Amino acid sequence: MEARIFPARELFRILRDVARDWTDELLDKWTDVRPRQEMEPYQVTARISRIGLHIARGQEEAFGRFGLNRGEVGVLGALRIAGPKQQLSPTRLFKGLMLSSAGITSRLDRLERRGLVKRRRHPDDRRGVLVELTDAGREVLDQAVRANTGREKELIATLTKQERKVLAGLLKKLLGGLEPTTGDGDA
Repeated sequence: MEARIFPARELFRILRDVARDWTDELLDKWTDVRPRQEMEPYQVTARISRIGLHIARGQEEAFGRFGLNRGEVGVLGALRIAGPKQQLSPTRLFKGLMLSSAGITSRLDRLERRGLVKRRRHPDDRRGVLVELTDAGREVLDQAVRANTGREKELIATLTKQERKVLAGLLKKLLGGLEPTTGDGDA
């Protein structure tokens, strides 16, 4: 039980020393026109949104140096971790990446034109297609991810190892309430 109490005490110590931020200023203005209690969820969600924008901006910059965008890296990444053959059906790709069928098709078209993926007939289903990561796709993905990893480390550099662990656990809990777990690694 003591292990559960320590992170909370540690969190209160951390928060005591944190300066007011943009979100505090915004929510103070909102509480002039809305009840403070009604605005409470935004203490979390507004900050997550702003952090998401910082992450997206950094990723687009890092991936853009390799001629990729975040969506294309998502496709290449899904293929990279899809097992030894590094191939998936377009259906598994668009479901796993939460895209429409048309959305995955346009991404695959762009990646295939650049030689980063190739489509081939499914060996067990004449009507089916498999998308496979090419050597060039693997290479450019690995370079782009390596370039972005430094940026991601910078993003969380203000947090201690313990703070990162606590935050990761809280975010995992929050996300778990939003996304059903599949249990088969398709996400």
